[in-house]
Amino acid sequence: MSADVRPIAASELPDWLRTVNTGFLNTARATDSDVAQRAKDNDLARTQGAFDTDTGRCVAAFRSFAQELTVPGGAAVPSTAISNVGVLPTHRRQGLLTRMMAAEFAAAGARGDVLATLIAAEYPIYGRYGFGPATSLAEWEIDVPRTGLDRRLSAPVDGPGVPPAGSWGRIDLVDEAEVRQVGPELHERLRARTPGMIDRSELWWRMRTGLEQVSYRPYQEKFFAVYRTAAGEPAGLVTYRADDHWTDAKVPQNTVQVHDLLAATPQAERALWQFLCSIDWVQKVRTGYRAPDDLVPQLLPDPRSARLVTSADFLWVRVLDVVRALGARTYEAPGELVLEVTDASGPAAGRYRLDAGTGTCERTGAAADLRLDVSALGSLYLGDESAVRLAALGRVTQERPGAVALADAVFRTARRPWCPDIF
Repeated sequence: MSADVRPIAASELPDWLRTVNTGFLNTARATDSDVAQRAKDNDLARTQGAFDTDTGRCVAAFRSFAQELTVPGGAAVPSTAISNVGVLPTHRRQGLLTRMMAAEFAAAGARGDVLATLIAAEYPIYGRYGFGPATSLAEWEIDVPRTGLDRRLSAPVDGPGVPPAGSWGRIDLVDEAEVRQVGPELHERLRARTPGMIDRSELWWRMRTGLEQVSYRPYQEKFFAVYRTAAGEPAGLVTYRADDHWTDAKVPQNTVQVHDLLAATPQAERALWQFLCSIDWVQKVRTGYRAPDDLVPQLLPDPRSARLVTSADFLWVRVLDVVRALGARTYEAPGELVLEVTDASGPAAGRYRLDAGTGTCERTGAAADLRLDVSALGSLYLGDESAVRLAALGRVTQERPGAVALADAVFRTARRPWCPDIF
């Protein structure tokens, strides 16, 4: 079979959306409102389709959009975020994704994007295109009665790390309109200092507070709670839902599912978890996707009451412009490294001198200290992966004694990067 790969026209959006739904095993038909929403959300110049030359039907889908990714040091790096990738089962293994990915990398280079990002539904696919897993996530299930917290109180009053009485603020339940006022600014405060976090558009907040609704992402009403400091400044926000489960003996066994928890301070974070564990009828709290080194287990008097239920890779990063990417972030230790990067797709291939002390990077003809594929560089980039581990796995090759240990000291970060958002 042959196919024409190109950006889609507005009239082809329903066919493209059908392909997306089929690729994600969603049998729902694309409604007129879905198509209208996509027309507003998608940049058609960045929405690709592969069209079977015999039938004219869309058989593969791909889109990208502009994104900012926070890197160590707080810089927001321009990236191309890739989403809605799918090939119909009738047209797999024909190179369609390879063609769409190549077109996107060429367009990203012309736009000046430094990185490409995605959330990988399947692990084996995206390493072929130079992506490496760059952040991880964890989810815990908290057995509330075992925490040791005083459930009569919705805010902490004592214990290690708890400020003295009178310095705590308050928690208020709020509605969607207030979330749209408080949430974006709070998210930006946290994003500015959290490597791995990405920007959230106005549309993101509108869709997650019910102002925009589509059938492919139906809105479900939730509870929202805001933590404010003693001075009245919003410093935390949690979004959650609860189920309705009772035993035959009329004993409540309800579970709270956290969808989003943003905390600008450790005090706000502690207060919000205390609040969630104090809600009447609730026996378990599912934390939602958190950073792998999140504080929540150690915020509980008995950390074993938080059982790890999910641990997985999450955000994948593909370096497109090595000089700008390595020059954008800061490093944990000084030192110079010459990296030889291989890249089958082309844009990142070369030899680069990184001066971690000054945070500068440039192309060089000097002898390499380390050799690595661009996908391994993507895994190292945000500080989550260890160069020592990658060397043990054969993904990094040391050409100068001590270079792997230096790379580990240079790239790793004190706290692990975290991306809370699926896209």
